[in-house]
Amino acid sequence: MSSDPETPVAPAAPPKPKVKLVEVAPAARPARLQRRHRLTILSLGIWVVLPVIALAVYLYVFAADQYASTVGFTVRTEETGSAMEILGGLTSLSSASSSDTDVLYKFIQSQELVREMDATLNLREMFRKPAADPVFSLSRDSSIEDLVRYWARMVRIYYDPGTGLMEIESRAFDPEDARAISTEIFARSTQMINTLSAVARDDTTRYAREELDTAVERLKEARQALTLFRNETQIVDPSADIQGQMGLLNSLNAQLASSLIDLDILIETTRESDPRIEQARRKIAVIEKRMSEEREKLGVGGNHNGRAYADLIGQFEALQVDLEFAQKAYLSALSAYDTAQAEARRQSRYLAAYIEPTLAETPLYPQRAIILLISAFVLFGTWAVSVLIYYSLRDRR
Repeated sequence: MSSDPETPVAPAAPPKPKVKLVEVAPAARPARLQRRHRLTILSLGIWVVLPVIALAVYLYVFAADQYASTVGFTVRTEETGSAMEILGGLTSLSSASSSDTDVLYKFIQSQELVREMDATLNLREMFRKPAADPVFSLSRDSSIEDLVRYWARMVRIYYDPGTGLMEIESRAFDPEDARAISTEIFARSTQMINTLSAVARDDTTRYAREELDTAVERLKEARQALTLFRNETQIVDPSADIQGQMGLLNSLNAQLASSLIDLDILIETTRESDPRIEQARRKIAVIEKRMSEEREKLGVGGNHNGRAYADLIGQFEALQVDLEFAQKAYLSALSAYDTAQAEARRQSRYLAAYIEPTLAETPLYPQRAIILLISAFVLFGTWAVSVLIYYSLRDRR
């Protein structure tokens, strides 16, 4: 049978793809706690939960309340010139490297203050009041070093070097004890400042007194030197004496001029053998000799008794200058000493309290919630790190 060329032929169907079967793993079984999980949870309870619960019980049941008293003060200083500045007109040469407030900051933390306050207030008895609180109270057999360390916990100092303000918070298990500690700290600090002021005043007065003694000794020496000069030369005032000597020279000079004129007249009007001419010449020779001797006294020529009068004048003027300087130095030193004494009579440093010792009504310490949160955070952090380190080492085996 022949096919019709005009009849279309249907295309052949494509082959069906082969289906590949994928094997699926069976579903996981429900998760169950393994032994390591139980150990981890157990370690969390032992390491973190139980200590936090024990700490909370201790804080809220056994820990004694602590009351805080605050006192704030600053050191006021009146600046004054020292005796040396008054004597020489100088500005301040130097100043202390540390302020009075810095000294107080160290003094309040010192063993000396703790010992004195323990003798006055019986600090050991104050800090041992809660018998059921061995953590926050002072131990019974504490030494002075233990007391100083405990003092640093119970007395907090807040100091601003920029403004010089100091604020002290004193803690105790009784509000009256806390205020007594603050009051005594303020009193001891005032006493320390007064001691510093007394030392500074004593130093200023002592220096001024030493300067005055030196000036008095210099004045005595200058006066003794001038008196010795007058005794040796028999001259009280060379200025007045030299005026007399100059007047004598002027008189002799006038007599010499008159005698020369008389001699010239005699020579012109009489004979050479006239005895008046010889007498006039002798008079002129005597006048010239006297004038020469007087000039030698004044230092014009030659010397008189081994000392020229001009040298005596120079020595006298030097002694006068020394005496005037010694007198001025004495007056300045005396004024400085009087000023130093006046300064010593008044208080130049004092404590000014801007917060009087307060009396607490409610306890602020111990801060139980904060202590619990910090302790829980630290315990949990150390536990987590320990667990991570353990599993890291375990997985590497």
